[in-house]
Amino acid sequence: MKKIALAIVLICIGMGVANAQSSQKAKSLLDEVYNKVKSYNNIYIDFKYELDNKAEGIHQETKGNVTLDGDKYVFNYLGATKIFDGSKIYTIIPDNEEVTIESKNAEDEGTITPSKMLTFYKDGYNYAWKESKTIKGRSIQLIELTPISSSAEVKSLLLGIDTQTKHIYNLVENGANGTSTTITVMNMKTNQTLPKGTFAFDRDKYQKQGYYIID
Repeated sequence: MKKIALAIVLICIGMGVANAQSSQKAKSLLDEVYNKVKSYNNIYIDFKYELDNKAEGIHQETKGNVTLDGDKYVFNYLGATKIFDGSKIYTIIPDNEEVTIESKNAEDEGTITPSKMLTFYKDGYNYAWKESKTIKGRSIQLIELTPISSSAEVKSLLLGIDTQTKHIYNLVENGANGTSTTITVMNMKTNQTLPKGTFAFDRDKYQKQGYYIID
Protein backbone atom coordinates (compact mmCIF):
# COMPACT_ATOMS: atom_id res chain seq x y z
CA MET A 1 0.00 0.00 0.00
CA LYS A 2 2.83 2.40 0.89
CA LYS A 3 4.55 1.60 -2.43
CA ILE A 4 1.34 2.38 -4.34
CA ALA A 5 0.86 5.66 -2.45
CA LEU A 6 4.50 6.62 -3.15
CA ALA A 7 4.07 5.78 -6.83
CA ILE A 8 0.96 8.00 -7.02
CA VAL A 9 2.84 10.86 -5.35
CA LEU A 10 5.74 10.49 -7.82
CA ILE A 11 3.32 10.44 -10.77
CA CYS A 12 1.60 13.61 -9.49
CA ILE A 13 4.97 15.33 -9.03
CA GLY A 14 5.96 14.29 -12.54
CA MET A 15 2.72 15.63 -13.97
CA GLY A 16 3.22 18.90 -12.10
CA VAL A 17 6.72 19.31 -13.54
CA ALA A 18 5.50 18.43 -17.04
CA ASN A 19 2.66 20.95 -16.78
CA ALA A 20 5.05 23.65 -15.55
CA GLN A 21 7.46 22.92 -18.42
CA SER A 22 4.57 22.96 -20.90
CA SER A 23 3.35 26.29 -19.51
CA GLN A 24 6.83 27.86 -19.60
CA LYS A 25 7.48 26.60 -23.14
CA ALA A 26 4.18 28.08 -24.30
CA LYS A 27 4.84 31.38 -22.52
CA SER A 28 8.30 31.65 -24.11
CA LEU A 29 6.84 31.29 -27.62
CA LEU A 30 4.04 33.77 -26.84
CA ASP A 31 6.66 36.26 -25.59
CA GLU A 32 8.47 35.91 -28.94
CA VAL A 33 5.21 36.59 -30.78
CA TYR A 34 4.45 39.59 -28.56
CA ASN A 35 7.90 41.13 -29.05
CA LYS A 36 7.69 40.59 -32.81
CA VAL A 37 4.28 42.28 -33.02
CA LYS A 38 5.34 45.21 -30.84
CA SER A 39 8.41 45.83 -33.03
CA TYR A 40 6.26 46.86 -36.01
CA ASN A 41 5.28 50.48 -36.65
CA ASN A 42 1.91 49.33 -38.01
CA ILE A 43 0.16 46.17 -39.16
CA TYR A 44 -2.50 45.45 -41.80
CA ILE A 45 -4.46 42.18 -41.63
CA ASP A 46 -7.02 40.52 -43.90
CA PHE A 47 -8.87 37.89 -41.88
CA LYS A 48 -11.60 35.27 -42.19
CA TYR A 49 -14.14 34.83 -39.40
CA GLU A 50 -16.06 31.57 -38.92
CA LEU A 51 -18.78 30.74 -36.39
CA ASP A 52 -19.86 27.15 -35.74
CA ASN A 53 -22.39 25.45 -33.49
CA LYS A 54 -22.77 21.80 -34.51
CA ALA A 55 -25.66 21.15 -32.14
CA GLU A 56 -27.67 23.95 -33.76
CA GLY A 57 -26.44 23.22 -37.28
CA ILE A 58 -24.98 26.72 -37.64
CA HIS A 59 -22.01 27.63 -39.82
CA GLN A 60 -21.29 31.23 -40.83
CA GLU A 61 -18.32 32.76 -42.63
CA THR A 62 -17.36 36.36 -43.32
CA LYS A 63 -14.22 38.39 -44.00
CA GLY A 64 -12.80 41.65 -42.75
CA ASN A 65 -9.63 43.67 -42.35
CA VAL A 66 -7.95 45.84 -39.75
CA THR A 67 -5.13 48.38 -39.75
CA LEU A 68 -3.30 48.75 -36.42
CA ASP A 69 -0.88 51.41 -35.24
CA GLY A 70 -0.28 51.13 -31.49
CA ASP A 71 -3.72 51.44 -29.88
CA LYS A 72 -5.18 53.17 -32.94
CA TYR A 73 -7.07 51.16 -35.53
CA VAL A 74 -9.42 51.08 -38.51
CA PHE A 75 -11.59 47.96 -38.43
CA ASN A 76 -13.80 46.93 -41.37
CA TYR A 77 -16.24 44.13 -40.64
CA LEU A 78 -19.84 43.15 -41.52
CA GLY A 79 -20.31 46.24 -43.68
CA ALA A 80 -19.36 48.66 -40.90
CA THR A 81 -16.18 50.60 -40.13
CA LYS A 82 -14.87 51.24 -36.65
CA ILE A 83 -12.13 53.84 -36.09
CA PHE A 84 -10.23 54.45 -32.88
CA ASP A 85 -8.11 57.62 -32.96
CA GLY A 86 -6.58 57.14 -29.52
CA SER A 87 -9.35 58.83 -27.56
CA LYS A 88 -12.70 58.15 -29.24
CA ILE A 89 -14.32 55.27 -31.11
CA TYR A 90 -16.26 56.05 -34.29
CA THR A 91 -18.60 53.35 -35.62
CA ILE A 92 -19.75 54.07 -39.17
CA ILE A 93 -22.72 52.07 -40.50
CA PRO A 94 -23.43 52.96 -44.17
CA ASP A 95 -26.63 50.86 -44.37
CA ASN A 96 -28.19 53.01 -41.64
CA GLU A 97 -26.35 56.22 -42.65
CA GLU A 98 -25.35 56.50 -39.01
CA VAL A 99 -22.21 57.25 -37.00
CA THR A 100 -21.87 56.53 -33.28
CA ILE A 101 -19.14 58.30 -31.31
CA GLU A 102 -18.07 56.87 -27.94
CA SER A 103 -15.25 57.38 -25.48
CA LYS A 104 -12.39 54.88 -25.18
CA ASN A 105 -13.94 53.54 -21.97
CA ALA A 106 -16.93 52.29 -23.96
CA GLU A 107 -14.95 49.19 -24.89
CA ASP A 108 -15.05 46.49 -22.25
CA GLU A 109 -11.57 45.89 -20.83
CA GLY A 110 -12.30 42.17 -20.77
CA THR A 111 -13.03 41.84 -24.49
CA ILE A 112 -10.62 41.24 -27.35
CA THR A 113 -10.76 44.60 -29.13
CA PRO A 114 -9.10 45.29 -32.52
CA SER A 115 -6.20 47.06 -30.81
CA LYS A 116 -5.60 44.00 -28.63
CA MET A 117 -6.29 41.23 -31.15
CA LEU A 118 -2.58 40.36 -31.52
CA THR A 119 -1.56 40.86 -27.88
CA PHE A 120 -4.66 39.96 -25.83
CA TYR A 121 -3.07 36.77 -24.50
CA LYS A 122 -0.49 38.60 -22.34
CA ASP A 123 -2.78 38.73 -19.31
CA GLY A 124 -5.59 36.66 -17.80
CA TYR A 125 -4.76 33.19 -19.16
CA ASN A 126 -2.98 29.96 -18.26
CA TYR A 127 -0.95 28.47 -21.12
CA ALA A 128 -0.43 24.88 -22.30
CA TRP A 129 1.79 23.60 -25.12
CA LYS A 130 -0.21 21.47 -27.58
CA GLU A 131 0.49 19.60 -30.81
CA SER A 132 1.95 21.13 -33.97
CA LYS A 133 0.37 20.93 -37.43
CA THR A 134 1.50 21.54 -40.99
CA ILE A 135 -0.99 23.81 -42.77
CA LYS A 136 -0.34 24.78 -46.38
CA GLY A 137 3.34 24.00 -45.91
CA ARG A 138 3.61 26.09 -42.74
CA SER A 139 4.51 24.70 -39.32
CA ILE A 140 1.80 25.84 -36.91
CA GLN A 141 2.30 25.35 -33.18
CA LEU A 142 -0.88 25.22 -31.10
CA ILE A 143 -1.08 26.75 -27.63
CA GLU A 144 -4.15 26.40 -25.44
CA LEU A 145 -5.19 29.36 -23.33
CA THR A 146 -7.54 28.85 -20.41
CA PRO A 147 -9.05 31.92 -18.69
CA ILE A 148 -7.89 32.36 -15.11
CA SER A 149 -11.24 33.87 -14.13
CA SER A 150 -13.87 31.26 -13.29
CA SER A 151 -16.62 33.61 -14.50
CA ALA A 152 -15.25 33.91 -18.06
CA GLU A 153 -17.73 33.13 -20.82
CA VAL A 154 -14.96 31.54 -22.88
CA LYS A 155 -14.16 27.91 -22.08
CA SER A 156 -10.79 27.88 -23.84
CA LEU A 157 -8.82 29.43 -26.70
CA LEU A 158 -6.53 27.67 -29.14
CA LEU A 159 -3.87 29.92 -30.65
CA GLY A 160 -2.03 28.77 -33.79
CA ILE A 161 1.42 30.31 -34.24
CA ASP A 162 3.62 30.14 -37.36
CA THR A 163 6.91 28.91 -35.91
CA GLN A 164 8.99 30.48 -38.68
CA THR A 165 7.54 34.00 -38.78
CA LYS A 166 6.40 34.07 -35.11
CA HIS A 167 3.08 35.48 -36.32
CA ILE A 168 -0.38 34.40 -35.19
CA TYR A 169 -1.98 32.19 -37.86
CA ASN A 170 -5.38 31.64 -36.27
CA LEU A 171 -7.41 31.79 -33.09
CA VAL A 172 -10.15 29.34 -32.13
CA GLU A 173 -12.45 30.42 -29.30
CA ASN A 174 -14.54 27.70 -27.66
CA GLY A 175 -17.52 29.10 -25.80
CA ALA A 176 -19.20 27.49 -22.82
CA ASN A 177 -22.44 27.37 -24.86
CA GLY A 178 -20.96 25.03 -27.50
CA THR A 179 -20.27 27.76 -30.07
CA SER A 180 -16.79 28.05 -31.53
CA THR A 181 -15.43 30.99 -33.50
CA THR A 182 -12.29 30.95 -35.63
CA ILE A 183 -10.31 33.94 -36.85
CA THR A 184 -7.73 33.07 -39.51
CA VAL A 185 -5.14 35.56 -40.77
CA MET A 186 -5.31 35.42 -44.57
CA ASN A 187 -2.82 38.19 -45.31
CA MET A 188 -0.58 40.36 -43.15
CA LYS A 189 1.51 43.41 -44.05
CA THR A 190 3.76 45.39 -41.72
CA ASN A 191 5.41 48.82 -41.62
CA GLN A 192 3.31 50.24 -44.45
CA THR A 193 3.31 53.93 -45.39
CA LEU A 194 -0.13 54.95 -44.16
CA PRO A 195 -1.98 57.92 -45.68
CA LYS A 196 -2.26 61.00 -43.50
CA GLY A 197 -5.51 60.93 -41.53
CA THR A 198 -5.86 57.12 -41.62
CA PHE A 199 -7.16 57.12 -38.04
CA ALA A 200 -9.03 60.43 -38.20
CA PHE A 201 -12.80 60.79 -38.42
CA ASP A 202 -13.99 63.38 -40.96
CA ARG A 203 -17.21 64.70 -39.41
CA ASP A 204 -17.87 67.19 -42.21
CA LYS A 205 -17.70 64.44 -44.81
CA TYR A 206 -20.46 62.38 -43.18
CA GLN A 207 -22.60 65.37 -42.28
CA LYS A 208 -22.61 66.43 -45.94
CA GLN A 209 -23.69 62.89 -46.88
CA GLY A 210 -26.65 63.18 -44.50
CA TYR A 211 -25.45 60.74 -41.87
CA TYR A 212 -27.05 60.88 -38.45
CA ILE A 213 -24.24 61.37 -35.92
CA ILE A 214 -24.79 60.19 -32.35
CA ASP A 215 -22.24 61.93 -30.16
